[in-house]
Amino acid sequence: MRIESYSFGVMKVQGSEYRGDLIVFPDKVQSNWWRKEGHSLAMEDLNDVLAFEPEVLVIGKGASGLMKVPDSTEKTLQQKGIEVIAADTGQAWSIFNEQMEKGKKVVGAFHLTC
Repeated sequence: MRIESYSFGVMKVQGSEYRGDLIVFPDKVQSNWWRKEGHSLAMEDLNDVLAFEPEVLVIGKGASGLMKVPDSTEKTLQQKGIEVIAADTGQAWSIFNEQMEKGKKVVGAFHLTC
């Protein structure tokens, strides 16, 4: 998968536009991703990601970084051997592409607004 572009509220992946939060796997997109606590990322929000067992999880925290990644969530992911890269979505989508190009087993979880 390659993310082609991002602007507030819209992400284009492999020719398809998404207007809701999403998780991008190397071979599929999980659209309309909802989190237990909206602007905070909990482990329960990442069950499909954990099942995939990525090397790297790129987290897009929104246009202005409003979605928080609690220290406890980041620490648990790292204990599972997953490198966590969290950034504003405007940066995170290109980081995701870079990780894919490096051949990493990467997943991207993106908040598209805020």
